[in-house]
Amino acid sequence: MHTLVTGCRGRVGSALVPLLLRDGHTVRAASRTPEGLTATAAALPEGVPVVTCDLSDPATFEAALDGVDSVFLYAEPAGIDAFLDAARAAGVDHIVLLSSGSVLAPDPERNLIAASHHAVEQALIASPITATLLRPDAFASNAFQWAESVRARGSVDLPYPGSHSSPIDSEDIAEAALAVLTDARLRGGAYHLTGPESLTAAEQVGLVAAAAGRPVAVNTVSPEDWKKALSAHLPAPIADALLAYTAASDGVPAAVTDGVERLTGHPARTFADWTAKHAAAFRP
Repeated sequence: MHTLVTGCRGRVGSALVPLLLRDGHTVRAASRTPEGLTATAAALPEGVPVVTCDLSDPATFEAALDGVDSVFLYAEPAGIDAFLDAARAAGVDHIVLLSSGSVLAPDPERNLIAASHHAVEQALIASPITATLLRPDAFASNAFQWAESVRARGSVDLPYPGSHSSPIDSEDIAEAALAVLTDARLRGGAYHLTGPESLTAAEQVGLVAAAAGRPVAVNTVSPEDWKKALSAHLPAPIADALLAYTAASDGVPAAVTDGVERLTGHPARTFADWTAKHAAAFRP
C-alpha cells in the first residue's frame, strides 16, 4: 500500500506517518508548505518523501497523487472536486477523511464549525472512490489554548465552565486511521470517535492543574469578554459558533462512543493521560 498523508503539519497526520511505516507501508507526506515540515513536525521519520499538496490548489494534485493507492485526507472543500478527479485518474481506491463529529448535529451545512467537513463528506459519498469517514469530537490538544494563560496567570477564563466535551487524544485518531487504512473489512464506514468520558471545561482545567502540579483558577467571564479577548486571533463568526456550541453543551454531557476501541482494540486514552504527557506545556 502506498499512502499519501495530507496535512502532515497537523497532529494527526504527523502521528499517522510513523505508524504506517512501522507496519511496512510506503508513505508520502504532504503539506501545503512542505518546507515547514522539518521544523514543525520533527517526529516525521527521516527519509519520508515530502510533497507539496495544497488542497485548495488543483495544480499540486497530480504530482502528489502519482502512484498512490490510498489517501488520508484533511477536510478542505475548496478543491475537493478536482482532488477527487485527480485521485481517480491516479488510481486511488480508498480515501480516509479526517472529518468531525460536528457533522452529526442538525443542519451541518448551516453550522460554521461543521460546514466544511460536511461538504467534503458529501463530495466523497458521491464519488466512486471508496471513502471511510472518521468523525472525532473535540481534540484533547485544544487544551493547549489555555497554556499561555496557565503559565502566566495561573488561571483560565471560560464563558461556560460547565460546558461538556469528550476530548480525544490525536494519537487515538491516528491509530484509528491506521486501522481503517490497513484493514479492508473496515473500509467504507463512518466512525464517531470520542474520548472515554464526558468532562466539563472546568474539570478539564482541573486535570491540567493536577498534571502540572500547580493550582489553576477558573474565571467565569461573559461571552462578550471572552470573544473580545480572542478577537486578535479568532474571527468573529468562528468565535460566535464556538460560543453557541459551548452554550448548548453547558450542563449537557457529551456523547461517548466505543469507536476508538472498535478500531484499535484498546480503550481510548483519557484526558488525564493526555495532560500527563503534556504537563510541561502548562508549567512556567
